[in-house]
Amino acid sequence: MVMESRDIDDLPKNAANYTALTPLGFLERAATVHPTRKAVVHGSRSYTWLQTYQRCRRLASALSKRSVGVGSTVAIIAPNVPALYEAHFGIPMAGAVVNTVNIRLNASTIAFLLGHSQSAVVIVDQEFFSLAEDALKIMKEKSQGNFKSPLLIVVADESCDPSTLRYALGRGAIEYEEFLKGGDPEFAWQPPQDEWQSIALGYTSGTTASPKGVVLHHRGAYLMSLSNPLIWGMQEGAIYLWTLPMFHCNGWCFTWTLAALCGTNICLRQVTAKGVYSAIAKYNVTHFCGAPVVLNTIVNAPPEDTILPLPHVVHVMTAGAAPPPAVLFAMSQKGFRVTHTYGLSETYGPSTVCAWKPEWDSEPPETQARLNARQGVRYIGLEGLDVISTQNGKPVPADGKTIGEIVMRGNVVMKGYLKNPKVNEETFANGWFHSGDLGVKHPDGYIEIKDRSKDIIISGGENISSVEVENSLYLHPAVLEASVVARADERWGESPCAFVTLKPGVDKSDERRLAEDIMKFCRSKMPAYWVPKSVVFGPLPKTATGKIQKHVLRAKAKELGPVKLSKL
Repeated sequence: MVMESRDIDDLPKNAANYTALTPLGFLERAATVHPTRKAVVHGSRSYTWLQTYQRCRRLASALSKRSVGVGSTVAIIAPNVPALYEAHFGIPMAGAVVNTVNIRLNASTIAFLLGHSQSAVVIVDQEFFSLAEDALKIMKEKSQGNFKSPLLIVVADESCDPSTLRYALGRGAIEYEEFLKGGDPEFAWQPPQDEWQSIALGYTSGTTASPKGVVLHHRGAYLMSLSNPLIWGMQEGAIYLWTLPMFHCNGWCFTWTLAALCGTNICLRQVTAKGVYSAIAKYNVTHFCGAPVVLNTIVNAPPEDTILPLPHVVHVMTAGAAPPPAVLFAMSQKGFRVTHTYGLSETYGPSTVCAWKPEWDSEPPETQARLNARQGVRYIGLEGLDVISTQNGKPVPADGKTIGEIVMRGNVVMKGYLKNPKVNEETFANGWFHSGDLGVKHPDGYIEIKDRSKDIIISGGENISSVEVENSLYLHPAVLEASVVARADERWGESPCAFVTLKPGVDKSDERRLAEDIMKFCRSKMPAYWVPKSVVFGPLPKTATGKIQKHVLRAKAKELGPVKLSKL
């Protein structure tokens, strides 16, 4: 006989004790607590928290007047400027979904996103207006006569060429500030009735097929916004530099975190090492985020672009690819305190952290960097994290050797991919979100990525982790950046091919000698079959978020043809 389990009471939820979780209320609170504190700074312009709240309410009001609300999507194509920050509050305050579009995509991909998401409004920075226009042209051509153009709003920026703004206005776009004037700064916005309501839509960089639209809900955004500062030890009033694009996973939810902390957002339109160092000195920046590529730029900046020693400790969060220990080591030597996290668009940005342990403080710096290069343990807001066998779905042993797939479950996992039931079924199989990343679990319970499942190189039947080969390449004194992919090999099936960018000042005249030197260096660091059989020099192709585009490199390796039968 099964006994029905009952709580000690039958007290119901009511309007006084239960409301939907949403990060939107953080903004109202910041405006009440610190109305005159600077909220957003962009060049010579700055807005207080009260002004930002009023501007976001105007945006919500102006959208509502255009019948944009629950069930609508508003796309924004912009770099890190105040309008993009405001979009994270103003658009959902109207009940709509914010779709932040990567500014480095081409027109045909943007046409796909705007069509797939059925964006009713497109807000676009003046520099990218022609890109948006080209995308809309493609949509019109494909629509066979039933194309309804979205409302176009152009964001002006004093640092841009004024002719691009004139052009946009001439084409019928509404200027963003004018649009806000049509909204009510006291607009009585409503939080969502249901926290499962969508707040954001973001497209993953689909390397093989069309990009997938990741749908996030208010509840997850709320939980991740509060997990962030707890994980990172961020204080009230933090001064945060936007090196990470806000269009990448909604800036890892830090857009909403900064309102919760009543902090200050420093916008950076273009990320350069010089820009980062001067912002640290000028604004007393305490925190910033970035992919390892950004850290590499900061570490290898020429002396004239840096301001060292740092005026104070600066906290850096890195994710987006496994950071080479050599880069982590160099950052800590310069006085940056690096927190290493890992996650995906599908988990609201980073959702695991390499939580630092006090006992690591006494380890030598190289060991510290190696320990900190692991992806770590689950965030406070993530309920489940494991590494499971790709064969039988059972957890792999915590031996640091057995490779499996990294899986997550909990409230900071996306609702699913928009209009993609088949892929959702595969992605959520057996009650887990399947990341597609391969890793191991160490005896201390920390996980470590070994590769994307498609990046593992299988040479003579043996698996080679491209990440580990890359980590060794970064230790070579001439190497600025490195990426390793599989290249066809007549003898071994596949062998590692290294694409390398050399540091400025390295003599590039004899590439063959350099390549041999790099291979010799690798032989001293790794098993012989891991050593790259070919080295290609030049700049590495990157995504808009600074991730190295391995699919482009794989295509290049394919063009090179197979490595001929070698004597190895």
